Amino acid sequence: MLIMMTSGPDTPHRLGTPFFQAMAAAALDYEALIVTTMDATLLLKKGVAEHLTVKEGSGKSVLDFIRDAKEGGVKLYVCPASLSLHDMTMDDLIPEVDGAMGAARYTEVGLDDDCRVFCY
Repeated sequence: MLIMMTSGPDTPHRLGTPFFQAMAAAALDYEALIVTTMDATLLLKKGVAEHLTVKEGSGKSVLDFIRDAKEGGVKLYVCPASLSLHDMTMDDLIPEVDGAMGAARYTEVGLDDDCRVFCY
């Protein structure tokens, strides 16, 4: 499963589902990858996700969702072009990020016959 995540800090109510979906796939023994692009990349900047919640008063930050997904075996990547768009580098990112995955690679993954692509 490849999840292309574009939702960012401006739409916090949309930020839990990609991580739940990826955790479900991983729990079912599928490989689950999340690639952040566009505004979702802002979630990976140090200090951002820890101050966001999906629902006011929930007590669970978006960083908690990220960490839960990582503990469940989900791989988390950032699009390098998106880093550039937001004037960020890999040094700006939280340690939960597994690395960068560019457009050519995630296109290749997504076009594989055994892959399903979800977009959030």
